[in-house]
Amino acid sequence: MASTRTAERQRRRLSPDVGVSTGTLTDLPPGARARVTGIIATTPGTAGRLADLGFTPGTVVQVLRRAPLGDPVLYRVKDYEVCLRRAQATCVRVVEVDR
Repeated sequence: MASTRTAERQRRRLSPDVGVSTGTLTDLPPGARARVTGIIATTPGTAGRLADLGFTPGTVVQVLRRAPLGDPVLYRVKDYEVCLRRAQATCVRVVEVDR
């Protein structure tokens, strides 16, 4: 029960602008840039891990390239590059910004 409350608190903290989001990281083509608006994760571990990697509201993310079969995808976040699988990337809500 306590873990459910913790997950809900974390979801609210990491998702301040859920209504503003236009999609997820998986919706973006290579080269696109987007601003993270929130994280909607099914488990508290996923939300925390994505936040630890830098996927926090307000952060600009750029899609660099996809693996040959489409998964994982390489993203530039802040000053480094990180790969996410589709299951993780669908948790990150974004709004596209100018290239």
